[in-house]
Amino acid sequence: MTQAIPKLVSFEDFAAWRPQGGRYELHNGAIVEMPQPTGEHEDVVGFIARKLTVEFDRLNLPYIIPKTALIKPFNSVSAYSPDVLILNRLNLVNEPLWKKESTVSYPASIPLVVEVVSTNWDDDYYTKQGKYEGIGIPEYWIVDYLGLGAKKFTGNPKQPTMSIYQLIDGEYQVTQFRGTDRIVSPTFPELNLTAEQIFQAGGFPSS
Repeated sequence: MTQAIPKLVSFEDFAAWRPQGGRYELHNGAIVEMPQPTGEHEDVVGFIARKLTVEFDRLNLPYIIPKTALIKPFNSVSAYSPDVLILNRLNLVNEPLWKKESTVSYPASIPLVVEVVSTNWDDDYYTKQGKYEGIGIPEYWIVDYLGLGAKKFTGNPKQPTMSIYQLIDGEYQVTQFRGTDRIVSPTFPELNLTAEQIFQAGGFPSS
């Protein structure tokens, strides 16, 4: 039996409804089923998660990458499921929704979040960028390995682009990386990784 997705719900109803299978987000009270990612998309996500895990393990940081945790902005009927979410385990004790709903809201719990762009690229560049900035998440990566975003994000002509947003004085400042550029991560300044290496994880060489 297929369960209908309610049109407008509270976060509490969404959390109670959310099934184990599939990937769902709550956008201003509307439940959105995220499309099944391609294999190349999963390759990029897996590569990034592996590299970041190795780095925070090397630094002996109290971080984890959960499988299905959500980010919920305060005073918002929205909840997002990032492609890669790094959590600071030391702050999870302060998260009221963590134990029962595996949901976080405080920036101290979220050192870094990553979205790998797919066909709904505007969500990553506009909606989520604004929401993550509002929460105060210190660092946000948008990995556009196919160059799908608007030209102001991916260049003219469009090309694979990685945008790293750093929170400075409450607002995101973005730096973009392409080709053999070594990415610069404020959270992991010693990370030795180029944009091209990330893009090639999805089987697409960077120009």
